Amino acid sequence: MGLVGLPNVGKSSTFNVLSNLNVPAENYPFCTIEPEEAKVYVPDKRFEWLCDKFKPKSKVAASISIWDIAGLVKGASTGEGLGNAFLSHIQAVDGIFHVVRAFTDADVMHNEGEVDPIRDMIIINDELYLKDIAHIKKSMAEVEKVISRSNSKPHKEELDVLQRCLAMLEEKKPIRLGTWTAKDIDTLNTHMFLSAKQVVYLINIGRDEYIKKKNKWLPKIMEFIKENGGGPVIPYSAEFEAEVLANAGDPAKEARDKAAQELGGPSMITKIVNVGYKTLQLIHYFTCGEDEVKCWTIRNGTMAPGAAGVIHTDFEHGFIMAEV
Repeated sequence: MGLVGLPNVGKSSTFNVLSNLNVPAENYPFCTIEPEEAKVYVPDKRFEWLCDKFKPKSKVAASISIWDIAGLVKGASTGEGLGNAFLSHIQAVDGIFHVVRAFTDADVMHNEGEVDPIRDMIIINDELYLKDIAHIKKSMAEVEKVISRSNSKPHKEELDVLQRCLAMLEEKKPIRLGTWTAKDIDTLNTHMFLSAKQVVYLINIGRDEYIKKKNKWLPKIMEFIKENGGGPVIPYSAEFEAEVLANAGDPAKEARDKAAQELGGPSMITKIVNVGYKTLQLIHYFTCGEDEVKCWTIRNGTMAPGAAGVIHTDFEHGFIMAEV
């Protein structure tokens, strides 16, 4: 998944507390130019139980890769700021953590001059829609040329999908909200539309606001998200989480949770990781023994032979049965 936001909305600081890495989080636009990757492990009590039982030589937990991506500005779809690079990096991820700044701090500048989360979300959504529209129009022209020469049925079906996508985007509806058949989805997957990706909204509020559970922007943000496609919403504070990590002295969940309670509120890092994992429709199963306990990640709904194939293709081709 990729972390998305305008410059200086707490994106890199969020990435730091998720990954426990020292990534630049400076008070100026585009301090993160090249994407930074972190592999974040997915907490699972079943995995911990198996490790306690077998005490294996090797432990391999489930994980997701999270990328901190350069900030987006108005006009990115036409190349403003680092627009083209930003959008190509977004294209490469499976889902989006949309980081929304809802805290006020005179010492942390905002690219648009003042804090307004609704405006920021509109800017990002509009730029994603505009980039998808530009891609669709280019693709439609190419498909129509092929149809004019060969009257190809597959290309006619692709054109129909593109036309429906265009109609949705012109109404400012993300492609992910469309009703698509399996064949439609095969077509959509070849285009990697930005607005087709699943989104988790991370609302970054102030430390004290987080502890008091009170922020003036949250009701407006929740209403906006509900009216514009919905999706999981997680209020958190990057400032609070950084303080938790510093006080814990250990990135382990137990140490973080204890430090967070002492500071006056729960840590949201585990929830952010788990919600991101589930939003991508990922699940895992285990192989276990004294040599190794390992999580194998598959898409929810994968049949048993396909799940076996994650370990080795021979297991899928020669599959007999699964005992559970």
